[in-house]
Amino acid sequence: MLNLESIKRAAERIKHVVARTPFAYAPLLSSMSGAEIFVKKENLQITGAFKLRGAYNKLATLSEAQRAEGIIAASAGNHAQGVAFAAKHFGSKAVIIMPETTPLTKINGVSSYGAEVILAGENYDEACAYAIAYGEENNLVFIHPFEDEEVMSGQGTIALEMLDEIDDLDIIIVPVGGGGLISGVATAAKALNPKIRIIGVSAAGAPALRLSFEQKKPIDTTSVRTIADGIAVRDTSPITLKQILMSVDEIVSVDDEEIANAVLFLLEKQKLVVEGAGAVGVAALMHSKIADIKGKKAGVILSGGNIDVTMLSVIIEKGLLKSHRKMKLTVTLVDKPGSLMKLTDLLNKLYANIVHIAYDRTSTTLDYGDANVTIHLETKGETHQNEIRSVLLEHGYLSSEMK
Repeated sequence: MLNLESIKRAAERIKHVVARTPFAYAPLLSSMSGAEIFVKKENLQITGAFKLRGAYNKLATLSEAQRAEGIIAASAGNHAQGVAFAAKHFGSKAVIIMPETTPLTKINGVSSYGAEVILAGENYDEACAYAIAYGEENNLVFIHPFEDEEVMSGQGTIALEMLDEIDDLDIIIVPVGGGGLISGVATAAKALNPKIRIIGVSAAGAPALRLSFEQKKPIDTTSVRTIADGIAVRDTSPITLKQILMSVDEIVSVDDEEIANAVLFLLEKQKLVVEGAGAVGVAALMHSKIADIKGKKAGVILSGGNIDVTMLSVIIEKGLLKSHRKMKLTVTLVDKPGSLMKLTDLLNKLYANIVHIAYDRTSTTLDYGDANVTIHLETKGETHQNEIRSVLLEHGYLSSEMK
């Protein structure tokens, strides 16, 4: 059974392998939310995510014969890396089925531990179905990422560490996808302090578990779409839902824009690289999704840091545009020598740093003899951008971006 004792046993099994990650005060988040906020940095875990806890605990409970047969798992990335690491530790063959859309960072992370990676399915649920069938055909032991009491017990060790350091937490905020992490955390936390509030945070683009929680019955969705690939689970597990209904107080959701804001905030202000799934708790705080938090003491689990570099670069670029530190202008010039120099001299006097220029004289929207110049600028905020627009208009430049 999943209970405090099973979680304490898991803590003993994993303590010499799994890192006890920092649980640190977050002053900026605290100021923003009016509460004392502490972040559990599972993004700094050995494999970059909390999943190692449950995966290692599960493999540690298998018999020698089972481990010798080999193991198989399905995962969007973090459970895969946890299983691959644990399998290498125990000397077991590991086959990992990952969705075809899995970021290269996570595929390479799994391969680096010696596991065989097979890409199958458009999402976790399709990959999982493939893994179960493949495992049966090849006599491999299937390690489920959340529908397993030993896996959930391993994840629950996070709560033991958090409450060991700060025993008077009022709230624990947990990312939710399949529900294994929050099941383990809630079970441990409620056993130690029945008054503590456990709040799950899901991605709006993967709403199955939140909807199931609200209606108190398993509800599956037809598709998922979110940048938080670590919690992009289409179908609800009746096993984890049962645990969640017993011990979780609330589940809220955040959309991709809010998740991206949190990823950028953690990178820039907290100096932490956190993936979308790991940042949903911070997103919920930043966008006031959690009620009655002012004056309380809350712990937020940053569940992982294995973000795809391409996705991170997109989040940074969009964040710079939204915060008025970058702008893009398309200006129409007379296509003759010196025209571009006059424009760049003007921008230089405005202290706008040009980082990219594209010159187009063939667009069908242009008059003959004209050219469009698209310029990307580094700027110093909204006031600076307004000044740039105003001066360009004063000098007779027409821009397609004068908002």
